[in-house]
Amino acid sequence: MDITIHYAFLPHLDPDESLAFYRDLLGFEVRNDVGYEDMRWITLAAPGHETMLVLEPPAADPTVTDEERRIIAELMAKGSYGRVTLATPDLAGLFAQLEAAGADVVQEPTDQPYGVRDCAVRDPGGNLIRINQA
Repeated sequence: MDITIHYAFLPHLDPDESLAFYRDLLGFEVRNDVGYEDMRWITLAAPGHETMLVLEPPAADPTVTDEERRIIAELMAKGSYGRVTLATPDLAGLFAQLEAAGADVVQEPTDQPYGVRDCAVRDPGGNLIRINQA
């Protein structure tokens, strides 16, 4: 069977702040930017790659209740709702770039006991972004 990951979804709170983080700071390309009413879905990918990240409004689904939206907002504020792991061949360089730009640093580059070197930051929506040394 030939199968790949095509899209992964993360919530965002402010599309412009999210673009500044993912496009301008991390270098992702915008593949699509769709608005509907007061919401935006932004599809991004690393240059030359097909796996895409879709930044979506949290709880845009009309079946989500107001109470569920409140809980999602609380989880996002804690940084425990959405997360993704990225990889780069230059972890130290990327971390220095993120730190200089004022990213919300959760963990500096560290050798983990499970065999990877990584760091962690939060994006503008509070999502945990782990970055592995490739």
